[in-house]
Amino acid sequence: MLDTVTFAPLIPLWLLGVLGAAALALGALHLRRHVANGALRIAAFAAVLAALANPVIRHEDRDALSDIAIIVVDESDSQTIDGRAARTAAAREAVAKRLKDFSDLEVRWVTYRQSDAGPGGGTQLFKALSDAMIGVPPERFAGALFITDGQVHDVPKEIGNATRKAPLHALITGRRKEADRQLVIEQAPRFAIVGQQRFISLRVTETDALAGASPPGRTVKVTVTIDGRTSRDYQVPTGERVNVPLTVEHGGQTVVELVAEAAQGELTTQNNRAIVTTQGIRERLRVLLVSGEPHAGERTWRNLLKADAAVDLVHFTILRPPEKQDGTPIRELSLIAFPTRELFSEKLDEFDLIIFDRYQRRGVLPLIYLVNVAKYVEDGGAVLAAAGPAFSTPLSLYRTPLADVLPSIPTGGVIEQPFRPALTEKGRRHPVTRDLGKSGPGPDKWGRWFRLIDSTAERGDVVMSGPQNKPLVVLARYGKGRVAQLLSDHAWLWARGYDGGGPQAELLRRVAHWLMKQPDLEEEALIGRQNGAAIAIERRSMADTVAPVAITGPAGKKSEITLKPAGPGLWRGTFSPGRPGLFQLDDGTKSAIVAVGEPDPRERSDMVSTDRKLKPVIAQSGGGAFWLRDGQSDPGAITLPRIRRVSADRRAAGAGWLGFRRNEAFIVKSADERALIAGLLALAVILSLLGFTWYREGR
Repeated sequence: MLDTVTFAPLIPLWLLGVLGAAALALGALHLRRHVANGALRIAAFAAVLAALANPVIRHEDRDALSDIAIIVVDESDSQTIDGRAARTAAAREAVAKRLKDFSDLEVRWVTYRQSDAGPGGGTQLFKALSDAMIGVPPERFAGALFITDGQVHDVPKEIGNATRKAPLHALITGRRKEADRQLVIEQAPRFAIVGQQRFISLRVTETDALAGASPPGRTVKVTVTIDGRTSRDYQVPTGERVNVPLTVEHGGQTVVELVAEAAQGELTTQNNRAIVTTQGIRERLRVLLVSGEPHAGERTWRNLLKADAAVDLVHFTILRPPEKQDGTPIRELSLIAFPTRELFSEKLDEFDLIIFDRYQRRGVLPLIYLVNVAKYVEDGGAVLAAAGPAFSTPLSLYRTPLADVLPSIPTGGVIEQPFRPALTEKGRRHPVTRDLGKSGPGPDKWGRWFRLIDSTAERGDVVMSGPQNKPLVVLARYGKGRVAQLLSDHAWLWARGYDGGGPQAELLRRVAHWLMKQPDLEEEALIGRQNGAAIAIERRSMADTVAPVAITGPAGKKSEITLKPAGPGLWRGTFSPGRPGLFQLDDGTKSAIVAVGEPDPRERSDMVSTDRKLKPVIAQSGGGAFWLRDGQSDPGAITLPRIRRVSADRRAAGAGWLGFRRNEAFIVKSADERALIAGLLALAVILSLLGFTWYREGR
């Protein structure tokens, strides 16, 4: 309850002010001239003014409101090392116990975890505080307290309305001088041309506590591991930027792990490691297309290959038809001289793919050059043979040194009847044809072809078939290289949309890319990818079953996972790694490596306790920062500052103590007002003073 005196003037305030000024001036004149009964006249004037001011007594029935303090407890990743979690828990318990002594203070606890981080990553305590202050009336906010290691990544430049002018305090959970070493990747290539050298720029930094104990010019060993197999050590001067060379040896993803050696007594080795993934790409794909004769499908091959800007195409067509027997030398029939020696002897290894399109023996290519092509495939090259009717004759490419390379043998027959190309059982499993044409009509609606070169597949995978289940598309390996056969010259009918058409471009493009060893089209592959906090594992195989996958973590810990079928020739599973690093996958046949990066690199980049980041905003708010381990020899013990309630106009922190503001907020339950000078009473007083004045002056 509270009684206060207020005024409810009966006339406008400006008029009351004028009358008051006039009465004051007249009273001063009376006193100066010593007018008789001047004091009584002044009293009469004052009574009139008081009556016009109408003073009232306001009676309020109030309920005091408790103040609100917000305590944000940091449980981010950096709080899990060096006993910080234990000190955080001890500080939380001690603060809660002390705040219970203040009956007029409501405490709201906020626990910040790494999963609460916003898009920028790191520890975002001010975001957590801002969210917690929603709905807190400014007149009740007493202040905020952070229990943290000081590694906060969303500190505002100015405090502004972050704490609504209430104090902000911090309890720092770490030690004042911590020794730590950090490996920082300053620049790394996301893409690299296969075979070309690129560089990874890195820097090894050390805290003052660690660097101070090191001799000048100290170097640190950094181990660089590529794809989990190739390792090399570098001596890196601390504090200097160093470029480490990297040569990508294959297309697809290359995983590089860099590890700086651990220092004695350092805080943590979690930030001594970094992982870089680089996508290997080929600068240009060089393709040699040799057409044995002009035909309707020749333009289809050329259009397909020229449509890819990354392909350098060299195309030659042999124009001499087999029935021409006029004795004209071949060199005189060519529009452009066929540089056989240059292409098939000197520069053969520069091509990524060689395509023989309806090629037949005519003496244009000496057999020694076809021996070179066979050796080219054995050493890792790729050949695609698109057969025509000549493949079943003595002029067949099979009757050359390429016979050992080609996976199917011609029977000597040619099947000429309408048929729809179909996927075989292996074709439904093989990545080249598994989901072929999935965006269009299914295989039962593909357009018809009319010719198939009858052959017997001796090895490899028959992924598409024609009439009587005869091989149509055969994919095989030979030595280190690959070879494919298309046993029909009617693929161009799909390109022209005959009978509804079909996925001709997609089929030929996939076959060509499989020949050039594109990783996404490998039929036998074990693949691991980081998917959020888990590792997604995929196994592709032509077999009916696959073995469990053994997983070896960065610390040597081993586990095993059984994959589940996810489609023809496809098995999948997920694994929770639990920590960053390189994980080796192996099922006894295939192996792979998965780079699991930090879930929040910004959080783990610097893990040294500090009050430097928070000090500016704490000073602006009038709060204080305190180290919990000050004066404690026991790593688990803490020194907690005293906690007080302070007035809004007093300091909120000092040596060994912190305070929460006392706002004295309240709500009014009821109120009533009573006039201090009633109307009749005011009239009686005024008349009495005037009458007494008249009486004195009449005498």
